[in-house]
Amino acid sequence: MNLTVGTLEFKPVSEHPELLAPPVVAALRSSLGADGVRVSEIDPSLADTTTFCERYHVRPEISANCVVLQAKRGERLWFAACVLLATTRADVNGAVRQILQARKVSFASMQEAVSLTRMEYGGITPIGLPGDWPLLLDKAVADADCVIVGSGLRKSKIAISSGLLAQLSNATVVEGLGHLKPNPQARSAQ
Repeated sequence: MNLTVGTLEFKPVSEHPELLAPPVVAALRSSLGADGVRVSEIDPSLADTTTFCERYHVRPEISANCVVLQAKRGERLWFAACVLLATTRADVNGAVRQILQARKVSFASMQEAVSLTRMEYGGITPIGLPGDWPLLLDKAVADADCVIVGSGLRKSKIAISSGLLAQLSNATVVEGLGHLKPNPQARSAQ
């Protein structure tokens, strides 16, 4: 069954594995299953969230971002990922640092994120991430019926039920993980 969101038609991922990064395909085949996950091809130059939402008429409230973080405590260095709605940004220095019990948390470099995930920057998705990484889902993501997130490639997006994301073995739903982004239009109107 196809799903229409904005101007995009999402089709079953089983019909279009070429639109998914290899780790995503492997994760869908092994543990998560592909039922309930749909994919749609997009222009790779429009993959960045704001541009994507505007061009394809997808509400930011259902568009999600997966960000790769680097945590450090003493000599220990590890990675984690957060999934947040496009209307929010991660509370890296507060909630994320506390949950990961890290002294310092920062965004992973593009090179590290791409190398470690084997996904394209700007298309990283929570499906198929290294299994030992903590995956933090903002409660607003978990409460949504369906979210649009990267596919591991910039040339497509997937639509997935939030329930499936919450079922990932390394996922934890976190209240207050993200804070609403300031509305630049509200500031300019003042």
